[in-house]
Amino acid sequence: MNALAPTDFTFVQTLVRQQSAIDLGPDKVYLVQSRLEPLARQQGYPSLADMLEEARRPGAIELGRRIVEALTTNETSFFRDVKPFEALRKIVLPDMFQRRRAQRQLRIWSAACSTGQEAYSIAMLLRQDFAAYLSWNIQILGTDLSREVVDRARTARYSQLEVNRGLPVRLLTLYFEQVGRGDWVCKPEIRDMVHFRVLNLIDNWPGMPQQDIIFLRNVLIYFTPETRRNILQRIRGVLSPDGYLFLGGAETTILIDGVFVRQDVCGTSCYRLPGAVGK
Repeated sequence: MNALAPTDFTFVQTLVRQQSAIDLGPDKVYLVQSRLEPLARQQGYPSLADMLEEARRPGAIELGRRIVEALTTNETSFFRDVKPFEALRKIVLPDMFQRRRAQRQLRIWSAACSTGQEAYSIAMLLRQDFAAYLSWNIQILGTDLSREVVDRARTARYSQLEVNRGLPVRLLTLYFEQVGRGDWVCKPEIRDMVHFRVLNLIDNWPGMPQQDIIFLRNVLIYFTPETRRNILQRIRGVLSPDGYLFLGGAETTILIDGVFVRQDVCGTSCYRLPGAVGK
């Protein structure tokens, strides 16, 4: 693996910042190289340097998109961090089902969903613990800026390694079927509960309906404070007045957005709008 030239790293930094608002610090040289070397081989370039030279040419929009997506696909797993899902099961969903009993409708958004494990985890939790409400209009939306990972999320197909990470064996046997050589695919009763679309958090959110529960976990940490502030402001615009926002364990709205109120639930934190707290 040849060392990444400083000029190439600067080009990639700028490209990723422009298209995703994610800042790649100087400590991310190895990450850039390890993610882009396989992409260069896949695209048929003799070297990473050759691919980046081509990406600089006017009109290389699709190649630029592939480079950004290779660097912004985040780690995910089923029932990641556990506690937010316990909060959903014990407190949040019972509360929201009570609040929405007249409308019989609930909307949940898994933002920056990557390959979909979070969204399908929510669907399994609903089917396992709240089957009495499945006749409601329950909409689970997963979004990500990467077309490739969204397409993969729609297939609901995962390797043995992926299902081994966080997915209880009981749920694997209930809601998955084994296909191919060691892969597993969600059964239709889970897959059909979730819809996916491509959405970049720094772009407009066309047609985004009001959401009752939003999972925006482990993505804000990659943005500058200004971008975090802008995204949280827009989240306030689509979160129901009595809804719940979940961030990653290392993320907070403190010193970024002074409107959200932090609330401790089942050993984790969620964020709500001022009028919802205490009701």
